[in-house]
Amino acid sequence: KLSRYHMKIVLGDFNAKVGREDIFRPTIGKYSLPSKSNDNGVRLISFATSKYLVVKSKMFQHKDIHNYSWSSPDDTTRNQIDHVLVNRHTHTSIIDIRTVTGVDCNSDHYLVKNRYRERLLAIKHNKGVYE
Repeated sequence: KLSRYHMKIVLGDFNAKVGREDIFRPTIGKYSLPSKSNDNGVRLISFATSKYLVVKSKMFQHKDIHNYSWSSPDDTTRNQIDHVLVNRHTHTSIIDIRTVTGVDCNSDHYLVKNRYRERLLAIKHNKGVYE
């Protein structure tokens, strides 16, 4: 129920592998690690499509080490399962999304860093109107 001018950002551990399927390209971008989406990935894409959101964490090209958001305890399996969803109207305000691997946060997940700029609207008033 927010107005369309508010920036809506949904962050979370969705346990969803979002692939590189061409049919979902407008919603997910083209820089995903897995090639195929799993069941949670398809659910995430359908949720994003129904709410006019895009999976912005898949739209930036980085080295693989900056895309993984989870690693197994024995460090053999790595996945990109933490995602950032942004509404389509303001998705160009997101500058970059990547994971930070050097921070110890006592978890098997890496921190996801989101850089964005907020565009503000300046309202100009005429002097003669309020006198």
